Amino acid sequence: MIGATEEEGRVGRTVLWNLISNPFGGTVYPINKRHKQVLGIKAYPSVASLPEPVDLAVIVTPAPTVPGIIGECVAAGVKGAIIISAGFKEAVTPACAGTPDCGAGARQDAPDRSNCLGVMRPERT
Repeated sequence: MIGATEEEGRVGRTVLWNLISNPFGGTVYPINKRHKQVLGIKAYPSVASLPEPVDLAVIVTPAPTVPGIIGECVAAGVKGAIIISAGFKEAVTPACAGTPDCGAGARQDAPDRSNCLGVMRPERT
């Protein structure tokens, strides 16, 4: 979870808390360049520093930082990403708006980049 923080009221804290409070059978690795731990969990400074490969990156950082983070994820072999951010309209240059890669390391066969407020998995009864 890139952008994890302990700051109350921040999206990075809420998303991390939701991930660790609702176990899904995997490991959550908080990534924060300035802190050695977040919410009592060891934090890592980058995707490349993680102790094992990850399937999915949850990115909760300002829009201008996302292309570089996606590049890190591609280099580390991360298969997918959920980006929870705002400001892309302001951050994206007209030259790359609407293109498949937009400088973010995406491939031509990359999945759709739809707007999303998050992901929910309803409990089955």
